Amino acid sequence: MNIVILLGSRNPKGQTARAAAAMAQGAQSAGARTETFYLPLLKIERCRQCDDSGWGLCRREGKCVIQDEFAALVDKLKAADAAVFATPVYFGDLAESMKAFTDRLRRTCMHESGKSGIGGKPAVGICVAGGGGGGAQGCTESLERVLRVCGCDLVDFVPVRRQNLQMKLEVLGITGKWLASLKAGQS
Repeated sequence: MNIVILLGSRNPKGQTARAAAAMAQGAQSAGARTETFYLPLLKIERCRQCDDSGWGLCRREGKCVIQDEFAALVDKLKAADAAVFATPVYFGDLAESMKAFTDRLRRTCMHESGKSGIGGKPAVGICVAGGGGGGAQGCTESLERVLRVCGCDLVDFVPVRRQNLQMKLEVLGITGKWLASLKAGQS
């Protein structure tokens, strides 16, 4: 099993990175290979809404006209057996880097060729709220909406608060192990 982890945090030692690492370690303990991508460190522009209608090549052909690292990352996502979307919670919602990526992803998934390789793919969402810990649940709802449009098989969402991070790291390790054990169509 090959699992791609898309991380919306730039801090490799932060709470979201620790949560994603717990998921990866659990998956690896069950024999999975994991590859983690820090979205803020990649060149991924926000959607340009190319045409006057607000769409473009994404709707017509399932790909994006912007020449950045988005297409290569989507290829990695399509080649993986499962995906993990881990984001810090900012203002009760997805981190800007995760939002930029998922906004473009859902647009390309409106076309069958864009959805091919993503539709039906098992996906787990992790939303980590720091500070007072609010907003994690609302963020999971935002992430669920966009991944549902993409056609992912949404197998789990784990809202995390700074106050329960230690306990959730254990949960995420177990979740990673479980995710690695899934067979196609078994979720």
